[in-house]
Amino acid sequence: MGVRFSSLIGKVITWLQRAGVAEPPSVPSADEMSAGATPPPAATAPDASAQDTEGGRPPAVSEPDTIPLREEEMVGIVGTRPLEEGEVEELLQKAAIPLRPEQVSVGLGYDVGLQRDHNEDAIYATVSNLSANGRDLLFGLFVVADGMGGHQHGEVASEVAARALAQYLMDAVHHPLFQAEPRVPEDALIELMHEAVRRAHRAVVEKAPGGGTTITAALLLNGQVTIAHVGDSRAYAIHPDGRMEVLTRDHSLVKRLEELGQLTPDEAAVHPQRNVLYRALGQAEPFEPDVFITSAPQDGYLMLCSDGLWGVVPEEELFRLVTATPSPAEACQQLVRAANAGGGPDNISVILVRFGGQRG
Repeated sequence: MGVRFSSLIGKVITWLQRAGVAEPPSVPSADEMSAGATPPPAATAPDASAQDTEGGRPPAVSEPDTIPLREEEMVGIVGTRPLEEGEVEELLQKAAIPLRPEQVSVGLGYDVGLQRDHNEDAIYATVSNLSANGRDLLFGLFVVADGMGGHQHGEVASEVAARALAQYLMDAVHHPLFQAEPRVPEDALIELMHEAVRRAHRAVVEKAPGGGTTITAALLLNGQVTIAHVGDSRAYAIHPDGRMEVLTRDHSLVKRLEELGQLTPDEAAVHPQRNVLYRALGQAEPFEPDVFITSAPQDGYLMLCSDGLWGVVPEEELFRLVTATPSPAEACQQLVRAANAGGGPDNISVILVRFGGQRG
């Protein structure tokens, strides 16, 4: 079974490379895993006794393996002893030894807000990790869907979209990789995400006629994140160096006017049509979702949220609350409170994924 799992990881790497994704540096190549390659032996110094002695010269004498320390160099040196438990942990922290498997923590926040009588958002989150034979396989799927305000059955639209997308990706990606006889999906991740959004769209049309919803989904596979996006919910990458990067592009009227230079960001934030979308699931006209692959932010965060959060809480405050709070679960509750403190004009949904690769 160990050989089978190693082979599977190699196939997963090849599968990711077909989508133009670089091989994760922490995972050996498929050839190394299948062949069980070992590093080449270290070079050895030539034997001094075999050197040329022409001319009657004696062979060179090798330097001794050890050089005695002078008395003044021995000051402060004590005998070796077993390390205490606290000392071991301190050394590990100083060495920054990464934990195996990759540590992923997830927090969720979900609230109706202060000015709505029902919640039209939907969220979905799951994480699976299989570690065997020295190899790690990490899978995560995170979805935020925001039923369009003013549309019939907005709450139904967001739920059926999240369920349909999640069901397809679990069947197409998760189950093949984690089943007893594992296999790598035949299609590339980009194609699978496109199909997942198409199925979510059809589910909205069939089960919530007249309804509409945004959807932002992130599929995590080892160190790579594939994002599918329609509407104005958002995905952020939050880095330990202080950067907060918006990964998605709002499909809203005001954002398009801002891109065309007809509105400033400050004007767009208070525009009366800031909630009008030109692309959403459930709309009759055909469209293509934004689908792309990015790297998981090392020792950082991935955050998915509806506009009930990012449209109310300033970006600087979002960053402060995320990075200053001990756990993603507590951070999400703080984010919800901040949105409600800002008036809570809309439903509030947030998923926060922390990638922690260091001990401590």
